Amino acid sequence: MFGRVKPLDAILATAEKKSLHRSLGPVQLTLLGVGAIIGTGIFVLTAAAAQKAGPGMMWSFIIAGSVCAVAALCYSELASMVPVSGSAYTYTYAVVGELLAWMVGWALILEYAVAASAVSVGWSGYFMGLLKSLTGFELPAALSAGPAWSLSGVDFSHGIINVPAIFVALAVTLLLMIGTKESATVNAVLVAIKVAALTMFVILTLPLLKGQHFAPFTPNGWFGPAGTTGLGVVGAAASIFFAYVGFDAVSTAAEETKNPQRNVPIGLIGSLAICTVFYLLVAAGAIGAVGAQPTALGVQPGTPEFMAQCSALTAQGQEPLVCSKEALAHVLRAVNYTWAGDLIGLAANLALPSVILMMLFGQTRIFFVMARDGLLPEKLATVHPKWKTPHIVTLITGFFVAIAAALLPVGQLADISNSGTLFAFLMVSIAVLVLRVRDPNRARPFRTPLVWLIAPVSIVGCLLLFFNLPIEAMLVLPIWGAIGLVFYYGYGYRKSYVGRGIIDVHEDDAGVPPQPVPPMPGAHTPGGVDA
Repeated sequence: MFGRVKPLDAILATAEKKSLHRSLGPVQLTLLGVGAIIGTGIFVLTAAAAQKAGPGMMWSFIIAGSVCAVAALCYSELASMVPVSGSAYTYTYAVVGELLAWMVGWALILEYAVAASAVSVGWSGYFMGLLKSLTGFELPAALSAGPAWSLSGVDFSHGIINVPAIFVALAVTLLLMIGTKESATVNAVLVAIKVAALTMFVILTLPLLKGQHFAPFTPNGWFGPAGTTGLGVVGAAASIFFAYVGFDAVSTAAEETKNPQRNVPIGLIGSLAICTVFYLLVAAGAIGAVGAQPTALGVQPGTPEFMAQCSALTAQGQEPLVCSKEALAHVLRAVNYTWAGDLIGLAANLALPSVILMMLFGQTRIFFVMARDGLLPEKLATVHPKWKTPHIVTLITGFFVAIAAALLPVGQLADISNSGTLFAFLMVSIAVLVLRVRDPNRARPFRTPLVWLIAPVSIVGCLLLFFNLPIEAMLVLPIWGAIGLVFYYGYGYRKSYVGRGIIDVHEDDAGVPPQPVPPMPGAHTPGGVDA
């Protein structure tokens, strides 16, 4: 299980010879992190969090942010030691071996694809809300939302298929296939739009805070009513965790960073701190201005029971915050700032497609790195002769992203994505400890402070949030993992370059056949015996 470990020296030597151009500084990295983090999470999941925890979602943001902070410190040490692409997958491969690296890469594929679907659904809600506000037009419910899902069954009475979500997912996929990707300047502008929109929201709502809207502060308690999963303050934190996902995009950019040993930790912690402050202010503004108004205690968002209650309330002309598909715009319109609500909707419509693009691009990069190691067929990463993009894997990914966006609500998609993300963060936290024991003398430009406290806290935090996800989301990870094991033992185990004694090549050199190399002194050979 732990035999096939890719030598760190080999990874670093390959990266040194075939690295990407290092051009990103700490400010660009922090902007990249903020751009990746601020997206559907805060714009949309505020409603789901309010249903799960009421005003207690303030604590949920703090809990989720704290888990991310300790995970970020673990990421920082590995990212500064191993400044190459591949993120948690590469770190795991270098420390605990190929099988678990495969599982992490497989989980990251789930994370990126489902996250892109969630952002597509979030964009759909804001797009339809803005369209209705400006023109009065709205699609029938059957075409603007997917069905309600629960373990007890599927309910099509409140929606059948989310057409706008399909449209934006496929449109971004097409853009990515033909080679259109964000420049640093465009990313900076979109980050500025998102930050400006959230700043406007905070400025307009904080003066309207009403103390009575914060009572009771935790209507569902800390862990939800007895016999439920995924509710309460911690359950909301498990969902809200999605709002922080993206900070690991900073570590995936390590190979393109000037002085990564210094700049990657700055980018990680800096972007996380900026976003946490924004999230707390936005949550306070949303709850304080209109109240949480949970439809019922003990009811999961996105379930048939929840949708039925929302439909009944909407029919009476009183749509609460927890039922809104465009939470922040809904709050501003509810307090008679219709123009500001429309501006928030416009900002979401402009910015969220860029997040979908980053998620899809991130997944193609993971596919590239795994195919580079021989664990996936290199045909998947075939580059189009004209567009110079991995069009096959991009098209396949976009197709599945569109299907998920068409049929699942944003809250459930976020929870499923979180299950994969939490597993990846868990493995990074373990990898830091294993590497401290296995290779204590290796240079560590950034050392996780109090690592024997921080890393275990990160491990416990990831497990705590995972086991407070809804049961459906928890089940997805082992099922997805089982499918992944079939692929691994059916293909990757036999074709693995490490297993065959072959060193990997960089993505830019994917067309060059890999070359066998002798094992380095002190490194692990494919069989796991010290050379």
